[in-house]
Amino acid sequence: MVEAEFERRLSRLFDQAPELPGGAAFVRGVERRLRRRALVRRWLVGSAGLVGGLIGASQLMLSNVGDQVALAGRAADVLSDGLSRTAGADMASALSGGFGVWVALGLAVLTLGFALSRVIEEF
Repeated sequence: MVEAEFERRLSRLFDQAPELPGGAAFVRGVERRLRRRALVRRWLVGSAGLVGGLIGASQLMLSNVGDQVALAGRAADVLSDGLSRTAGADMASALSGGFGVWVALGLAVLTLGFALSRVIEEF
């Protein structure tokens, strides 16, 4: 009986916390510091992103990426021209005679292998 009364009194004391003098000023000070730290953190992250972007852009410029893209475009044009010349009868004869069926079957087995590995990974 004494324990139950003690528990009720203790819970009443914790439910009604006393108001401390200067509590409002303490809360305002904590909130001000949190806002200031958030502002500083926001500026630091933004400036770090800007510096990183500038470094990345300078690295791209120094590595002649524009020339490499142009070279890849010319190579794709040459490959496209070569394929357009041989795409007619050569492709039809390559897939005839059952060879196309074996290619399709191989791709199906490969796809099933990927699906099976995904299912095993999930469980």
